[in-house]
Amino acid sequence: MIRELTSIHQADPAAWDALVPNRYPFLSHGFLSALEDSHACCADTGWITKHLVYEDACGLRAALPLFEKHHSRGEYVFDFSWADAFERAGGDYYPKLLTAAPFTPATGPRLLGDAQQAASFQAHLEELLTQYSSWHGLFPGHADPLEQMAGDWRYGVQYHWHNANYADFDAFLAGMTSKRRKAIKRERRIVADQGIVLKRILGSDTTATQRAYFYHYYQQTYAVRGQRGYLNAQSFEYLFERLGDQMLLVLAEHGDEPVGAALLFFDDTTLYGRYWGGQPADCLHFEACYYQGIEFAIEQGLQHFDPGAQGEHKIPRGFEPTKTRSLHQIAHPEFKAAVKRYLAQEALAVDDWQQRATEALPFKV
Repeated sequence: MIRELTSIHQADPAAWDALVPNRYPFLSHGFLSALEDSHACCADTGWITKHLVYEDACGLRAALPLFEKHHSRGEYVFDFSWADAFERAGGDYYPKLLTAAPFTPATGPRLLGDAQQAASFQAHLEELLTQYSSWHGLFPGHADPLEQMAGDWRYGVQYHWHNANYADFDAFLAGMTSKRRKAIKRERRIVADQGIVLKRILGSDTTATQRAYFYHYYQQTYAVRGQRGYLNAQSFEYLFERLGDQMLLVLAEHGDEPVGAALLFFDDTTLYGRYWGGQPADCLHFEACYYQGIEFAIEQGLQHFDPGAQGEHKIPRGFEPTKTRSLHQIAHPEFKAAVKRYLAQEALAVDDWQQRATEALPFKV
């Protein structure tokens, strides 16, 4: 039987997390509850919880995280032009339905648990789509059960690092051209020559002062653009409390003064770069957000490092152009056909860019 949850707290934490493979952090009960309890995800922010769960006599068998969205912010698969076109034609694009990790463009599991329940979730979504313009499933992983559901695929490109069982950072650099290897070593020396020291601290071992410095720099990153970050201070306190053993704080210090910080998450296979902020310092962003992450992934035996969306500057630093995807169900037949035509053209451009970006990688041929 399909049941709708209006709060993640209506699901037993252990039963929910048992559905999430590899301890993927961004759809864990801890992550979702942290955002809900801190009101980062609520009606006032346009993220209304409508999670679908499939239960039988044995308990929770499958789940489809779901939100009613009243805007498209915090998604990183941009459909603002779709909304504009639909509304200029007289329709109401919002509210829409969204299956995604909130504020997180990280590929991972989306339909959780028993894959055989995809048809049940599809039937329920079809009923819901009599009240909404569309449903969007963003950044599903490879072979996710979401593939069994109806919709049109949209593709994008991010830049990810892959671990070829490197013994250490130098072994990773050894596979690069001499020019790029020297450039990366120079960037790391520039940071050290400024007297900046980097520390990697497990989230559960951070102090309140260190977390406060991180939050200051996180908000500062948005403030320079006249914005505020999606997550508030309480969001991060809950995250450190509930997922601290899957979080890594990279703290940059000059003497006794923190000058920057990056916050990453990890599961059994993958490191995820998420949040960053700091004072102006040459090459500090590359060191804190990328090189420290690569070193940590090698040390921990993680096979994959997803440092976040966008950023062609990651290519010469060894991050490979990696295709991402999302699934879209549009309720209006004519609008669905128009979106389908657009996606076919966009996919060709994505393929072309991925090919050209791959050719720009710094590895020896």
